[in-house]
Amino acid sequence: MNKSLVTNVSAAIVFGIVYAVPEFPGKNAIAVASLFSLSGALTNWLAVYMLFERIPGLYGSGIISLKFKEFKESIRTLILENFFTEENFIKVTGEALPHEIQPKLVMDKIDFDKIFHGFIGVVKDSSFGGMLSLFGGEKALEPLRKPFKMEFEKQAAEILSDIDIVSILQKETDFNTFRSKISSMVDNRLNELTPQKVKEMVEEVIREHLGWLVVWGGVFGAFIGFISTLFF
Repeated sequence: MNKSLVTNVSAAIVFGIVYAVPEFPGKNAIAVASLFSLSGALTNWLAVYMLFERIPGLYGSGIISLKFKEFKESIRTLILENFFTEENFIKVTGEALPHEIQPKLVMDKIDFDKIFHGFIGVVKDSSFGGMLSLFGGEKALEPLRKPFKMEFEKQAAEILSDIDIVSILQKETDFNTFRSKISSMVDNRLNELTPQKVKEMVEEVIREHLGWLVVWGGVFGAFIGFISTLFF
């Protein structure tokens, strides 16, 4: 329901009816009150309309389209200065990322047999290779497979547990570079906006609420009109 239209039409109908009917007690008060109501509602409706549309000869009309660049800059400032601050960057990375690596998750991805084979290859290529061949070659090291895996898991788990992922990322990630990239993304998105699109965005958000300005303009206009009849 268009609150602005209903308010203006209602005030106009009341005034028209009261003006047309014969004299009766209180006619003047109702006529003045309805006229003031129509004046208040119509004035506020025009003010709301001027906010979005330009009217030739009326200075200040179409302010949203006229202040298009300032509006875009205010959006940019709002986003960058309030959301993408260094404090928020540290806070978000601290909350979104785990501080510790879960060793078990890493261990499940490691092929220990491949590592053990690599270990055997190192031994064979070293100065101990000849000696190893005298004692059965690779088979001589096979009993070490399980102990090797257990010890490797233990040592790797201790190392991984001591790593603070967030601290490393925050040190390695340059906030200014991060902010520069975000700024570029925001600018590219804002450059896609046109005065008409900005007008539609703002209108969609506040048009319904601005309708109440017209309603209250009619209500207070009627009240002022009625009070004025008590003094004149």
